[in-house]
Amino acid sequence: MRNSLPWPAPGPDDMNHPPHATLVPKAPPLMALQDIQVNFERPATTASALSWLRGRSPSPRPAPVRALDRVSLDVREGEIMGLVGESGCGAMLSRFAHQFSGGQRARIGIARALAVNPAFIVCDEAVAALDVSVQSQVLNLFLDLRDELRLSYLFISHNLAVVRHVADRVAVMYLGRIVESADAAALFRAPQHPYTRALLAEAPSLSVRKKRFVAIQGEIPSPLNPPTGCHFHPRCPLAEPRCREAAPPLVTVAPGHAVACHLVPAT
Repeated sequence: MRNSLPWPAPGPDDMNHPPHATLVPKAPPLMALQDIQVNFERPATTASALSWLRGRSPSPRPAPVRALDRVSLDVREGEIMGLVGESGCGAMLSRFAHQFSGGQRARIGIARALAVNPAFIVCDEAVAALDVSVQSQVLNLFLDLRDELRLSYLFISHNLAVVRHVADRVAVMYLGRIVESADAAALFRAPQHPYTRALLAEAPSLSVRKKRFVAIQGEIPSPLNPPTGCHFHPRCPLAEPRCREAAPPLVTVAPGHAVACHLVPAT
């Protein structure tokens, strides 16, 4: 699905908007469209390869978020591209997606998300497609923009080094369930869930000279037919019979630290 997102599911949110139940199936209010934006993993694939940069819009039917004349729009485009470190905005706007480097595409994706002054940006594997040197530049740009524009991010990533660098708080998911949630420093210092421990134990580290890699055993089950009880129990070396029978609730084990595991006692 290109340039579009599914409607939100019913339920509350914490963005000072009405509950989603009041938004479905009606269109979300203009405030919601402005406050929340998405930065995709591959920005070049979220727009038509046959259109110029200026001809792209974040949705097939762009919402009238703000009416600008041509002069004001040119000024706004220059401001946004300047924020993400891209000069020569006028020349860039007449180029196609394949004519940009990976780093330029990432910055253009960020600029598009910033165009309506959002408060919250969902970053879906925003740097996964970039090489390491460009990753560091884009990540530092994210952090600079967060401080300058007072933004909040939901940063989705499989890269633990990226998570540790950008996150204030981390939620670890397995097959669609949150298994552990804590402040970033606490989670990386003392992980509690067996899955989190296994992930962090096998993360590359410069401080370990000799280490034998031990993969998590078993295959990842299908999300369409997950195991009963705790989804991780078929691969967990500590699994007990109760892990197969009932899904563990997410309980508090320390201030600000929650874990979903029968073997981790709640406080």
